[in-house]
Amino acid sequence: MRYQFCQYVTIVDMNDEILSEVLFEHGEFESNAVTIGSSVLIHQLGLKQFDVVYDKREGKTTRYKIEDIEVNLIEQPTVTRVFLEPVRLIVGQHDIGEVE
Repeated sequence: MRYQFCQYVTIVDMNDEILSEVLFEHGEFESNAVTIGSSVLIHQLGLKQFDVVYDKREGKTTRYKIEDIEVNLIEQPTVTRVFLEPVRLIVGQHDIGEVE
């Protein structure tokens, strides 16, 4: 089955004040049935200025739990979105620079 993986990301400053909240889309993946509470292993998220990106440096993988599964029956074909647990990124602390 095809799933669209998403994750809410809150970007805060060093004083823990919210600068923005975005829905980061990891993309569509083919997988067996997924369930709430299952874990997904993927690249850790980081910031390039105020844009949420993958931190693909060596050793920067992390495990996120599946928090919710949404099936949109209005769209055709049906879209199944999997929401991973939300993360909080701090400007300055989670910057990855220009590393690719």
